[in-house]
Amino acid sequence: MDPKVIIAAIVPLALAACLSASSEDKMTDKPKALTASFDWFEYTGDDPAFSGGPPAEGYLNPVIAGFYPDPSVTRGPDGYYLVNSTFAYFPGIPVFHSKDLIHWEQIGNVIDRQDMLDFDRLGLSLGVFAPTIKFHDGTFYVATTCVLCGGNFVVTATDPAGPWSDPIWLPEVGGIDPSLFFEEDGSVWIMNNDAPPGGSTYDGHRAIWLRQVDPENFQSISDPIVLINGGVRPEDKPFWIEGPHIYHVGDWYYLSAAEGGTAVGHSQVVLRSKELTGPYEPYENNPILTQRHLPEDRPNPITSVGHADLVQDANGDWWATFLGVRPYEGDFYNTGRETFLMPVEWKDGWPVILEGEEEVHYRMDTRPAPLGSIGEHAPMSGNFTLREDFDEDELPLHWMTLRVPASDWWTLEDGALELEARPVELGSGTQPSYLGRRQQHQNAVATTQVTFSPENPGDEAGLAILQSDDYFYALGLTVSEDGMCEIVLRKREGADTPAKGDIIAAAPFSGKTAELKITARKDKYDFAFRAPGSTAWTELATGLDGKMLSTRVAGGFVGATFGLYAEADPR
Repeated sequence: MDPKVIIAAIVPLALAACLSASSEDKMTDKPKALTASFDWFEYTGDDPAFSGGPPAEGYLNPVIAGFYPDPSVTRGPDGYYLVNSTFAYFPGIPVFHSKDLIHWEQIGNVIDRQDMLDFDRLGLSLGVFAPTIKFHDGTFYVATTCVLCGGNFVVTATDPAGPWSDPIWLPEVGGIDPSLFFEEDGSVWIMNNDAPPGGSTYDGHRAIWLRQVDPENFQSISDPIVLINGGVRPEDKPFWIEGPHIYHVGDWYYLSAAEGGTAVGHSQVVLRSKELTGPYEPYENNPILTQRHLPEDRPNPITSVGHADLVQDANGDWWATFLGVRPYEGDFYNTGRETFLMPVEWKDGWPVILEGEEEVHYRMDTRPAPLGSIGEHAPMSGNFTLREDFDEDELPLHWMTLRVPASDWWTLEDGALELEARPVELGSGTQPSYLGRRQQHQNAVATTQVTFSPENPGDEAGLAILQSDDYFYALGLTVSEDGMCEIVLRKREGADTPAKGDIIAAAPFSGKTAELKITARKDKYDFAFRAPGSTAWTELATGLDGKMLSTRVAGGFVGATFGLYAEADPR
């Protein structure tokens, strides 16, 4: 369907200029910050694959939908705890809790203080990569990498909801994907991905290293050794061995890692040894998880699976959390890499998730044995509607900003979210007034109500769908050059286009309060608005290209977010 832009002639022309300051405000000498007030935000997801809800004795995949990649899981004293990558979004590294590995509730963020990390000027797909979480002897540990902002580090907490410690940097540990292993004798070890001895001999040639570290400060106290060089079949020149974990089960140490990159060639492999330091022998039927060999045109495909972490349920059965994607066509997906769950079967002493032609399914007929009652919390999987009225004292934990804010430009007041309109554009690569939440469905609708009194044509506030600084749509309330209120739709498609994006549709609007709606229909997006109290939406543009918001086009490792934004004219 070709894009259809409707300049809404049916909307009454605004008969008065969009003046922001009242007479009383103008009589004072103190300038008043230009703010946008959002009364509510609503998100609805409705994917056919989720229709009917979960099976009576099973669950739906993904268990955490949307841009929640690189899951790592641990079993703690009161259930399971899981973390994900967030790259250059802030707060970073969400912490989830569950009693059954299926129903997850976010309880905190590891990186939640402005002085913990610096994402300044980083692309959104840099920053925090592939965290691992471990619980040991009353303490929670997260090891991760801040790419181009410090390297590898460890943080600790006695309460996984926080606060977490300041980063403990690991200057001797290079590469990415650090992971901790606590041996029964009290020793502590760190694995990581880095270049092999002598350097890489081909693109993507990496190794998994292991070293013993001090239990208090995590600095190296042994020389590092290589556990895997290249991958499980070195003769095939495997690439991007990463995300390592070691599990001690019976007489064996099992080393599991992702291999093949995070696109359609992604996989999970396993090796074992009688000694922690090796040598490790690979499972002859590796990989233990992949979908790369299956036909692309199969119904409801789940692809790019890997980066798994294993854990035991209340009955001692093993389960794997891992990342995967749900393309709507080919390798196009806008929801990012998501968190999936599958049972692990032990075959001849090896942990296997899937073999042969088996597929990762949306609908699973078995479930883990729970560690207690599930309780009530917001859904993270299946079809659902969530409405936020911003009437709490704090913003819900899943809202994120682009990079770390240097000032407090948002507040919750009188049942509304107030954003200060600052002269920082969405595509500036810095820190705009933008708060986003993930698109979690191929078919989704985001709506909000904004009150805004723009003074200059560069003043704008509204609702965006954003994949990165370079790829987004923004639907906002602004003022034209002749001082009339209007709704505009901006599009930025690529780094060589204006940072604010180009106006691709506009319509006059009467008033300073508007309801805005963005509808995702797989690879198409629709944009509409209406006055409060109106029952009919006015379509500003329909059927616009959504593939530009996909990882395939926009690149990187993140998924799209729906967000509320406010900008001030920089003049």
